[in-house]
Amino acid sequence: MRTVIAYNERHREHYRNGHVERPGRLDAVMTHLEKDPTWRRLRRIQAEPASPGDLLLVHAEEHVRSVREACDQGRRRLDPDTYVTDASFGVALEAVGCTVAVTREVLDGKAHRGLAAVRPPGHHASSTRSMGFCLFSNAALAARWAQREAGLDRVLVVDFDVHHGNGTQEIFYEDPSVAFMSVHQSPFYPGTGRADERGEGPGVGATTNVPLPSGTGDAAYERVFRRILRPIAQSFDPELILLSAGYDAHWKDPLGGMRLTTAGFGRLVREIAEWADACCDGRLVALMEGGYDADALAFSVAATLEVMHDPDAVVRDPIGEAPGKDLNIDDYLDEVAAFFAADG
Repeated sequence: MRTVIAYNERHREHYRNGHVERPGRLDAVMTHLEKDPTWRRLRRIQAEPASPGDLLLVHAEEHVRSVREACDQGRRRLDPDTYVTDASFGVALEAVGCTVAVTREVLDGKAHRGLAAVRPPGHHASSTRSMGFCLFSNAALAARWAQREAGLDRVLVVDFDVHHGNGTQEIFYEDPSVAFMSVHQSPFYPGTGRADERGEGPGVGATTNVPLPSGTGDAAYERVFRRILRPIAQSFDPELILLSAGYDAHWKDPLGGMRLTTAGFGRLVREIAEWADACCDGRLVALMEGGYDADALAFSVAATLEVMHDPDAVVRDPIGEAPGKDLNIDDYLDEVAAFFAADG
């Protein structure tokens, strides 16, 4: 397995004192990876920033202009959750550039899989709005770039962040060529992601949401991915899989209420990698979204890379299991599975 990684080094310039989406998140990941044995088996690439024009692949020109002007004018908040600095526009372009560069390496056959270790995250950014810590949609831009530059007909975006990827969904809601799957805590921010949100017009059926209650753990997540999402992914038959890899469903995360473990994330990535092997010659690109406990984030990203590089790897989990018991949602998952079977 050849695995590539890109990292936007200027990310520290996007910073607001006391905000949970902070440079320490990505710094913790990179510090841990550089000590991890897997690091020596990865190929690190330097990526050029995207251009402002590249953002127009999925974002309205007015949205791009408004974010840029907010940064130029020193306005600190785009909404109550989402801040900018005078450097944030350039940092966001670097994040997009890293994501596209990893995607290019995988599609060119120079790497089998890849990860973009980037911030700010992107999956809440819609075509017209920044929100939820996100300025521009890294995953959506990579999907559109792959279609425009590599001529792909079908791209699958999978999102296991604890929050629903409402921005990614909005961008592709009427588009049958990009399938979107989100497994997320509900009810929770941003309030979207019901199972009956299936797309509109020609995009009907290309969106799949599995909302899960707080307290859901590894076993239920694995059941969702194997029983519900796998056949849908196989039916769509993607030529590339993009993983919006948010790790705030980890039980230690301060923002979420789920009970996933580091090892559980590793098993989910292994499952998605199996879809990629079956459908698209293993082409899988992961990109960082949320995750706000530094240790849980660093260990979970390392587990992702370990499994992407070696599907047979035994994932190390220094944090271990969540205290107490996971919520039993077997009956609910039976209902969800029946809904999608009837709908599809």
